[in-house]
Amino acid sequence: SLSLSLSVEQMFGARTSLQCLAVALTVHLALVAGEFFKPFNVSYDHRALIIDGKRRMLISAGIHYPRATPEMWPDLIAKSKDGGADVIETYAFWNGHEPVRGQYNFEGRYDIVKFVKLVGSSGLYLLLRIGPYVCAEWNFGGFPVWLRDVPGIEFRTDNTPFKEEMQRFVKKIVDLMREEMLFSWQGGPVIMLQVVGQFLISVSV
Repeated sequence: SLSLSLSVEQMFGARTSLQCLAVALTVHLALVAGEFFKPFNVSYDHRALIIDGKRRMLISAGIHYPRATPEMWPDLIAKSKDGGADVIETYAFWNGHEPVRGQYNFEGRYDIVKFVKLVGSSGLYLLLRIGPYVCAEWNFGGFPVWLRDVPGIEFRTDNTPFKEEMQRFVKKIVDLMREEMLFSWQGGPVIMLQVVGQFLISVSV
Protein backbone atom coordinates (compact mmCIF):
# COMPACT_ATOMS: atom_id res chain seq x y z
CA SER A 1 0.00 0.00 0.00
CA LEU A 2 1.04 3.58 -0.57
CA SER A 3 0.56 6.10 2.20
CA LEU A 4 0.72 9.85 1.72
CA SER A 5 1.49 12.28 4.49
CA LEU A 6 1.33 15.98 3.63
CA SER A 7 1.79 18.95 5.91
CA VAL A 8 -0.57 21.92 5.76
CA GLU A 9 2.17 23.88 4.04
CA GLN A 10 2.66 21.14 1.46
CA MET A 11 -1.08 20.85 0.81
CA PHE A 12 -1.41 24.62 0.48
CA GLY A 13 1.59 24.71 -1.83
CA ALA A 14 0.19 21.90 -3.95
CA ARG A 15 -3.19 23.63 -4.14
CA THR A 16 -1.55 26.91 -5.11
CA SER A 17 0.49 25.18 -7.78
CA LEU A 18 -2.62 23.51 -9.19
CA GLN A 19 -4.45 26.84 -9.22
CA CYS A 20 -1.55 28.49 -11.04
CA LEU A 21 -1.47 25.59 -13.49
CA ALA A 22 -5.21 25.90 -14.10
CA VAL A 23 -4.92 29.64 -14.74
CA ALA A 24 -1.96 29.13 -17.06
CA LEU A 25 -3.82 26.38 -18.94
CA THR A 26 -6.91 28.58 -19.29
CA VAL A 27 -4.83 31.44 -20.67
CA HIS A 28 -2.99 29.08 -23.04
CA LEU A 29 -6.22 27.62 -24.40
CA ALA A 30 -7.68 31.10 -24.87
CA LEU A 31 -4.58 32.25 -26.73
CA VAL A 32 -4.66 29.19 -28.96
CA ALA A 33 -8.40 29.37 -29.60
CA GLY A 34 -8.25 33.09 -30.33
CA GLU A 35 -11.81 33.77 -29.13
CA PHE A 36 -12.21 35.40 -25.75
CA PHE A 37 -15.84 36.53 -25.87
CA LYS A 38 -18.89 35.67 -27.87
CA PRO A 39 -18.84 38.07 -30.84
CA PHE A 40 -20.56 41.32 -29.87
CA ASN A 41 -21.30 44.75 -31.29
CA VAL A 42 -20.11 48.10 -29.96
CA SER A 43 -21.97 51.34 -30.65
CA TYR A 44 -22.60 54.78 -29.17
CA ASP A 45 -25.82 56.73 -28.67
CA HIS A 46 -24.44 60.12 -27.48
CA ARG A 47 -25.00 59.03 -23.89
CA ALA A 48 -22.77 56.01 -23.46
CA LEU A 49 -21.00 53.19 -25.18
CA ILE A 50 -23.34 50.31 -25.91
CA ILE A 51 -21.67 46.93 -25.65
CA ASP A 52 -23.70 43.92 -26.68
CA GLY A 53 -26.89 45.95 -26.34
CA LYS A 54 -26.16 47.40 -22.89
CA ARG A 55 -24.97 50.88 -21.93
CA ARG A 56 -21.66 50.67 -20.10
CA MET A 57 -19.54 53.07 -18.11
CA LEU A 58 -16.04 51.74 -18.55
CA ILE A 59 -12.89 52.36 -16.54
CA SER A 60 -9.64 52.05 -18.46
CA ALA A 61 -6.04 51.52 -17.43
CA GLY A 62 -3.11 52.42 -19.64
CA ILE A 63 -0.42 49.82 -20.25
CA HIS A 64 2.15 50.61 -22.93
CA TYR A 65 3.42 47.17 -23.83
CA PRO A 66 6.95 48.14 -25.02
CA ARG A 67 7.70 49.75 -21.66
CA ALA A 68 7.67 46.31 -20.02
CA THR A 69 8.88 42.85 -20.93
CA PRO A 70 6.34 40.27 -22.14
CA GLU A 71 6.93 38.36 -18.89
CA MET A 72 5.59 41.37 -16.98
CA TRP A 73 2.43 41.82 -19.04
CA PRO A 74 0.19 39.24 -17.28
CA ASP A 75 0.89 40.74 -13.85
CA LEU A 76 0.32 44.31 -15.07
CA ILE A 77 -2.97 43.29 -16.68
CA ALA A 78 -4.08 41.37 -13.58
CA LYS A 79 -3.31 44.32 -11.29
CA SER A 80 -5.26 46.64 -13.59
CA LYS A 81 -8.24 44.29 -13.42
CA ASP A 82 -7.97 44.02 -9.64
CA GLY A 83 -7.96 47.82 -9.50
CA GLY A 84 -11.34 47.95 -11.23
CA ALA A 85 -10.39 48.42 -14.88
CA ASP A 86 -12.70 47.12 -17.59
CA VAL A 87 -10.49 48.22 -20.48
CA ILE A 88 -6.77 48.30 -21.18
CA GLU A 89 -5.67 51.23 -23.32
CA THR A 90 -2.47 51.27 -25.32
CA TYR A 91 -0.84 53.00 -28.24
CA ALA A 92 0.65 51.19 -31.22
CA PHE A 93 4.26 52.36 -31.46
CA TRP A 94 5.14 53.01 -35.10
CA ASN A 95 8.88 53.51 -34.63
CA GLY A 96 9.12 50.21 -32.77
CA HIS A 97 7.03 48.27 -35.26
CA GLU A 98 8.61 49.69 -38.42
CA PRO A 99 12.17 50.83 -37.59
CA VAL A 100 13.05 50.53 -41.28
CA ARG A 101 10.48 51.37 -43.92
CA GLY A 102 8.70 48.20 -44.98
CA GLN A 103 10.46 46.03 -42.37
CA TYR A 104 8.14 45.22 -39.49
CA ASN A 105 8.87 44.07 -35.96
CA PHE A 106 6.20 42.28 -33.93
CA GLU A 107 8.45 40.33 -31.60
CA GLY A 108 9.53 40.62 -27.97
CA ARG A 109 8.38 43.86 -26.39
CA TYR A 110 6.63 44.71 -29.67
CA ASP A 111 4.54 41.54 -29.87
CA ILE A 112 1.29 43.49 -29.90
CA VAL A 113 -0.76 40.43 -30.85
CA LYS A 114 0.40 38.53 -27.78
CA PHE A 115 -0.35 41.54 -25.59
CA VAL A 116 -3.87 41.96 -26.96
CA LYS A 117 -4.57 38.25 -26.54
CA LEU A 118 -3.41 38.39 -22.92
CA VAL A 119 -5.81 41.26 -22.32
CA GLY A 120 -8.64 39.23 -23.84
CA SER A 121 -7.77 36.11 -21.86
CA SER A 122 -8.12 38.20 -18.70
CA GLY A 123 -11.69 39.11 -19.61
CA LEU A 124 -10.86 42.76 -20.31
CA TYR A 125 -11.55 44.90 -23.36
CA LEU A 126 -8.91 46.83 -25.28
CA LEU A 127 -8.78 50.34 -26.70
CA LEU A 128 -6.09 50.44 -29.38
CA ARG A 129 -4.73 53.89 -30.15
CA ILE A 130 -2.95 53.44 -33.46
CA GLY A 131 -1.63 56.97 -33.46
CA PRO A 132 0.39 57.38 -35.51
CA TYR A 133 1.58 60.14 -33.17
CA VAL A 134 2.24 58.88 -29.64
CA CYS A 135 1.75 61.57 -27.01
CA ALA A 136 3.28 59.57 -24.17
CA GLU A 137 6.77 60.95 -23.59
CA TRP A 138 7.93 58.53 -26.28
CA ASN A 139 10.94 59.26 -28.47
CA PHE A 140 10.07 61.33 -31.56
CA GLY A 141 6.36 60.98 -30.79
CA GLY A 142 6.46 57.40 -32.02
CA PHE A 143 7.33 58.44 -35.56
CA PRO A 144 10.08 56.32 -37.15
CA VAL A 145 13.19 58.37 -37.88
CA TRP A 146 13.13 57.45 -41.57
CA LEU A 147 9.79 59.26 -41.92
CA ARG A 148 11.49 62.66 -41.88
CA ASP A 149 13.41 61.74 -45.04
CA VAL A 150 10.28 61.11 -47.13
CA PRO A 151 10.32 63.79 -49.87
CA GLY A 152 7.88 66.62 -49.30
CA ILE A 153 6.59 65.31 -45.97
CA GLU A 154 5.10 67.52 -43.26
CA PHE A 155 4.06 65.83 -40.04
CA ARG A 156 0.53 65.87 -38.64
CA THR A 157 -1.06 68.06 -41.26
CA ASP A 158 -3.02 67.78 -44.50
CA ASN A 159 0.04 66.56 -46.36
CA THR A 160 -0.19 63.84 -49.00
CA PRO A 161 3.14 62.06 -48.28
CA PHE A 162 2.36 62.01 -44.55
CA LYS A 163 -1.18 60.74 -45.07
CA GLU A 164 0.02 58.01 -47.42
CA GLU A 165 2.61 56.75 -44.94
CA MET A 166 0.16 57.03 -42.07
CA GLN A 167 -2.50 55.09 -43.98
CA ARG A 168 -0.04 52.32 -44.74
CA PHE A 169 0.87 51.85 -41.06
CA VAL A 170 -2.70 52.12 -39.79
CA LYS A 171 -3.84 49.55 -42.37
CA LYS A 172 -1.02 47.22 -41.30
CA ILE A 173 -2.18 47.26 -37.68
CA VAL A 174 -5.89 46.98 -38.52
CA ASP A 175 -5.24 44.07 -40.88
CA LEU A 176 -3.14 42.36 -38.21
CA MET A 177 -5.91 42.66 -35.63
CA ARG A 178 -8.47 41.34 -38.11
CA GLU A 179 -6.29 38.42 -39.22
CA GLU A 180 -5.81 37.40 -35.58
CA MET A 181 -9.59 37.65 -34.92
CA LEU A 182 -9.13 40.30 -32.23
CA PHE A 183 -12.01 42.67 -32.96
CA SER A 184 -15.15 42.48 -30.81
CA TRP A 185 -17.30 41.33 -33.71
CA GLN A 186 -14.87 38.43 -34.13
CA GLY A 187 -14.95 37.47 -30.45
CA GLY A 188 -11.85 39.48 -29.58
CA PRO A 189 -11.21 42.16 -26.94
CA VAL A 190 -10.67 45.19 -29.22
CA ILE A 191 -13.74 47.39 -28.79
CA MET A 192 -12.38 50.71 -30.08
CA LEU A 193 -9.67 52.15 -32.30
CA GLN A 194 -8.37 55.68 -32.05
CA VAL A 195 -6.54 57.41 -34.88
CA VAL A 196 -4.85 60.82 -34.54
CA GLY A 197 -5.56 61.46 -30.89
CA GLN A 198 -4.67 64.68 -29.05
CA PHE A 199 -4.73 66.71 -32.24
CA LEU A 200 -5.33 70.45 -31.95
CA ILE A 201 -6.92 72.32 -34.82
CA SER A 202 -6.55 76.08 -34.64
CA VAL A 203 -7.72 78.77 -37.02
CA SER A 204 -6.88 82.43 -37.32
CA VAL A 205 -9.71 84.87 -36.64
